[in-house]
Amino acid sequence: MYIANAASTLQMDPSVEFGRVNLNRLDLNLLVALDALLDEQSITKAASRLHLSTSAASGALSRLREFFSDELLTQIGRRMVPTPLGASLKAQVRDCLLHIHATVERRLSFDPATERRNFVLMMSDYVATIVMPAAAARLEREAPGVTFELLANTDTPWETLDRGDVDFLILPKKFSHPEHPSEVLFEDSFVCVVSTGNKLVGKHISMDQLLSLGHVVTRVGRHRPPTVDAWFFETFGHLRRTEIVAMSFNAVPHLVAGTNRVAMMHRRLAEVYCRTLPLRIIAPPVEMPPLIEVIQWHRYRESDPARIWLHEVLKAALPRATS
Repeated sequence: MYIANAASTLQMDPSVEFGRVNLNRLDLNLLVALDALLDEQSITKAASRLHLSTSAASGALSRLREFFSDELLTQIGRRMVPTPLGASLKAQVRDCLLHIHATVERRLSFDPATERRNFVLMMSDYVATIVMPAAAARLEREAPGVTFELLANTDTPWETLDRGDVDFLILPKKFSHPEHPSEVLFEDSFVCVVSTGNKLVGKHISMDQLLSLGHVVTRVGRHRPPTVDAWFFETFGHLRRTEIVAMSFNAVPHLVAGTNRVAMMHRRLAEVYCRTLPLRIIAPPVEMPPLIEVIQWHRYRESDPARIWLHEVLKAALPRATS
């Protein structure tokens, strides 16, 4: 995040002081530099991120050290590590910059036909598959100057939102963060999916059959267990017989087709793949809790008309699931 030329428009009056600190000695771009330096813990990497020369980034660090009367970053071997003060400033500086960024970009209205803006969204490949095709088609027609970057969910998506690196998170409600606003985007149910050539399963599947078959599951992140597995264990005291752990939701139907395996899939995604792969949907033998996906944004973006517009676009793009 870099706020270009903001210092010239946001200089403080020399007489204005915060406590004993004369704010006229610190322009906004020095805070941007401090944010990058504390985050990268490297003058070279911070310079590259800020599109500055290494000497300019080093000069910024010298001015910051003078202002704060602290080293902020110290060299230990080949690494730079923050001092106690530097470490304590990291989150506060980033939060300050996010607030300023939201303030200077604030608009009373948003015209998608004329605006030029890039949105960064973090979501699973499941959500991207069922929501983004229709949204992308509409955006091409109505918002030719709006661009998108889609990022895969990480183990800690909330940290990405806190840093302001994404505009929206779309994730299961149970993983949303209470410090930022969110709203339910859609609900989905789980279904069993088997190959059309699977002779072990008829039109219905019993619990014994479900637990005896080999399963294909998805694990999102290195440390997060499959949520359906967790539910099965809590409800029945044992896990499914997992034979393949896939790297994405979209890989699952391809690994079921042509085998005697089964997968528990989101209904909307299963319906997409049943149109193109030899698969069929079977109702699960027990009622399963629905999946609730929410869309979440940074609290400083609450009143942003562009956020409100995009939120509505994504909701309208969602296909209806058949019951």
